[in-house]
Amino acid sequence: MTDSRKSDAGATAQPLVSLVGKYAIVAADFNHARIYAVDAATGSAPEKVVAPDPSHVNHNIFHHHGNPTGGFDIDRPETNEYLKTLSHALAPAQRILLLGHGGGKANFSHLLESYLEKHHRDVAAKIVANVRADIDDLTDAQLMRIGEAYFGIDEPKRGHPQSR
Repeated sequence: MTDSRKSDAGATAQPLVSLVGKYAIVAADFNHARIYAVDAATGSAPEKVVAPDPSHVNHNIFHHHGNPTGGFDIDRPETNEYLKTLSHALAPAQRILLLGHGGGKANFSHLLESYLEKHHRDVAAKIVANVRADIDDLTDAQLMRIGEAYFGIDEPKRGHPQSR
């Protein structure tokens, strides 16, 4: 996977995947997000946005040292920066499919969707679905295939004309 280029402030300076007018697939968790453009050239790598974690409390949700609740601290400044970075990366997309794993508060895609609805309604309006999936075990090709199905661009090619 390819990392996006970072500026000194930690925000994405230049995305490697252009989403202008394209459908975006976002596989996101609390540590990183993979962003795909559905109509990108075959074999292109996703843009990877990594969540900043200077205090190392979010590197493992189950690690309690420095994080007594064991949960992801959504009130930390670096979490807000991560959400801002994702929202700016998704702004040029035509339509967006969010994929996340976990349930309830453990599902980062739900947190991202809520953040977009509160702070970037124009981007939130482009979300077609928020799907729970095992994103860590899905390959790039499998994630792209899920996105193509949701966006309705996986029509089977027929070798014969329809009978009706």
